Parts: sequence; structure tokens; C-alpha cells
Amino acid sequence: MSLPSPFAIGDINAYLLLGDCVTLVDTGPRSKDTRQALEQGLADNGLSISDIDLVVLTHQHYDHVGLAGEIWERSGAQVGAIGPLASFMADLNTSMDIDDAYASAMMVRHGCDPEISASLREMLGAFRRFATDVEVEVSFKDQDRVRMGSRDFVVLTRPGHSPTDTIFYDPSDRTLLAGDHLLQHVSSNPIAHAPVGITDPAAVACSPDRPRALMTYLDSLRDTQAMDVEVVLPGHGVPFTGHAALIDQREEMHARRAQKILSQINGKRTASDIAAKLWKRLPISQTYLALSETLGHIDILVDQGVVGHSVDDGVVRWHTTD
Repeated sequence: MSLPSPFAIGDINAYLLLGDCVTLVDTGPRSKDTRQALEQGLADNGLSISDIDLVVLTHQHYDHVGLAGEIWERSGAQVGAIGPLASFMADLNTSMDIDDAYASAMMVRHGCDPEISASLREMLGAFRRFATDVEVEVSFKDQDRVRMGSRDFVVLTRPGHSPTDTIFYDPSDRTLLAGDHLLQHVSSNPIAHAPVGITDPAAVACSPDRPRALMTYLDSLRDTQAMDVEVVLPGHGVPFTGHAALIDQREEMHARRAQKILSQINGKRTASDIAAKLWKRLPISQTYLALSETLGHIDILVDQGVVGHSVDDGVVRWHTTD
């Protein structure tokens, strides 16, 4: 079911699996238009909200989890997700406070104007109306099997786009419910999210061991590429085949972007400086996505040994090592 969302990515796909365990995979954001579209999609299949037995969530973003709490209240359905996502959803406001504080610390750490960071944080706060807390009663872990509809799916964790990305694989016909892990017409942005469960986001943002979202995402893609998949059912866009070739294209694209970013590192440059060169006239709402993208590719260059950094007055500046 294609459900409307107010976000730039557009409509989100929710999947309804019919059978002895009527299952909804992802819910769309909490909004009137999404709710109406979901109810109509269910009615087209002779169902209502109260007929849902299980709601399964693929990852933590509002456009995929927003209505889960409301559906849980109206239907009595159980909600299923991997453990870290269960923790994230149990107290969504606190989880988002931590995530927003992490993003703010990352922006200041990497050279963004503190006023832009503050404005973005205020803007992100307005998005919270699109989701509510929900109790996840069925907690999955990697390699678990879960009954959805009349099928048995294998649960596979694939962090990178977010820390909680999860895909579900039916080996009987090689169908993959992929969420936002792999999309056909757009590359999923590996967003620099706070690790789930941390209590000091600023300290993690400034740590040498901060998460490397893009490198994690590429590792996840390689794990998916090795799978025997016939069709991918994505979180946005139409179903597609040829996942292995698409992942090759994604790897090549990220390699090219890394080289483009390398060409922008002349002297000592902050990640914010580099992002501003690559994306001119960037709206504030996209600032952190651009910073995440830039840092992800810098992490690749650091791993290759061609880029290093210094820290001056708490701000990280990058330089080439040759």
C-alpha cells in the first residue's frame, strides 16, 4: 500500500501480508492523510485496523513507524521490531532528544554555524508530531524467524541508513522486504544517527570511536548482495529485481563521491566547508544530511590512508596525507 507522507522522499510503502497472522510491515507517518490511505487500503482487502494481528517495523524513521502506536491502541495488534528499535520506540521523545543532541554536537564539531545547528534542531522538533511511543512486545534479533501473513521470514539486521535498519527474507520464493536499506531509484542516505541507548550524545559525537554510518552501510550492502534474492520490495518505489548489480552501482557511486570530496580538501577544511562547496544554496532542513554524506565519504578516505585530521578549538579539520 502506497501511503502519503509530508517528507521529501514522498510516499512510503506499507506491506500487508494476509493469512493466519495478518501483518502490516511499516505504517507511514502519523497524519490524517496517511491514516485515511491506510484505512482505505485495508478496506480494499476486506479488512479494518482491528483485523491486524502484527505490526512489524523496519527502522526508526518517522515515515515508517509514525502510526504504529495508534494502530496498536486501536487493534490490540502486537508490534515487532529488533531490540534496539524496541528501545528507541518505547520512549520516542527521549530517543529523539538524544538523536537531535547528537546531530547538534556533530554539526558544531565539524564546523557548522551554531545558529544553523540550533535552527535545524528546532525544525526537527516540529517533526515529532508524526510519531508516538509504542510498546514493542515481540523483540527480534538477527537470524530469527517470524511468521507474517502465511509466510515465514528470516530477520536480518542491516544498519547504516539508520542504526536499526532491518530486512525480512522469505527463502521459499526469495522475496526481500527491504525497508529503506535498498531503494532502486535513489541511494539511501547513511545518516549520522546517535547509537541507540547512549546517554551522552555530545561525548560520542566527539569520540574517535563515533559511528561511521557509510562504512557500516556498505558492509550491510555487501551482506545483502551475497543473498539469493528474486525480488526486492522496498520502502519507497516499485518492486525490483537485480539487487546484486544495483549494489555494485551503489559501491561505484560512493567511490566516485569519495574521490570528488578528496578533490575539495585543499589545506585544512572542515566537513561543513566541503559540504557547502558541493551543495550550494542548501536549505537548512538538508544541512545535516549533507554533513552526514560528506563525513561518510571522508571516513572512507581516512580508512584508505589518504586523509587525516587535526582538532583546533574543538573543531575537526581534514587534510590530505600526501
